[in-house]
Amino acid sequence: MKNKLNKELAVCGFEAVKSLERNSPDKIQRLYFTADRAAQFGDLCRSMAQRKAPYNQVGSGSELEKLCGSVHHQGVVAMIPQPEILRLSPSDVNRWVEKGEDVLLLDRVGNANNLGAIIRSAAFFAVRNIVIPLDEAQAGITTSAYRVAQGGMEKVNVYSVKSMENLLVDIKGRILVFGTDVRGKESIEKMNVLRKKKRSDGTEKLMPVLVVLGNEEHGMSGEIKGLCDYLVTIPSPADDMESLNVAQAAAVILYELKRR
Repeated sequence: MKNKLNKELAVCGFEAVKSLERNSPDKIQRLYFTADRAAQFGDLCRSMAQRKAPYNQVGSGSELEKLCGSVHHQGVVAMIPQPEILRLSPSDVNRWVEKGEDVLLLDRVGNANNLGAIIRSAAFFAVRNIVIPLDEAQAGITTSAYRVAQGGMEKVNVYSVKSMENLLVDIKGRILVFGTDVRGKESIEKMNVLRKKKRSDGTEKLMPVLVVLGNEEHGMSGEIKGLCDYLVTIPSPADDMESLNVAQAAAVILYELKRR
């Protein structure tokens, strides 16, 4: 939930707020918690007192619900500055290539809970870069996304890009692009074989990879499909189930990508 007047975002959920405490405590501008959570945030309260940041124990969970707009607050809400999504720059792309960093590109994933779950999986599998389009159909960083990410938001870089098509053209030949599609010709099991590239001395290296995840209802757009090097799919032993939820698919694909 955004506080537009103060340009704040409410972060709720025990693990999400604990992650803020561990990684970015100075981001927390205000803290609210129920009595049963007081002991678990004692250290944070003391550090906030030192920098004269307000914190309060509230009388009921309904007060927290009003602050964050969610019943899933788990007894604690932290107010932080509204996160700014970084604009992707050529230097970011060059770093990915030089360091062999893998990337996720979300093609208008519209559900904030799915965005949070994808960020959580990316953090777990050490994929630190996620790119989202500047498009109203794409979910942004919200209270629910933060909560579902379960601390993953502090572990990844989320970038925005005006044109996904221009990005894919720019990285052609430097980063291998896998699009995810239920009718893809290649199984995800082949990704680490397909990403191998011969060096001039005859040895092999693994190219950095960008994986495109499509919209929950429509999948990837036709333009994006056409710019992928490969379209990959998750094989299913069930005849009557065509696909997974996009967040579930992301976890499976990232596991396979890192299983090498």
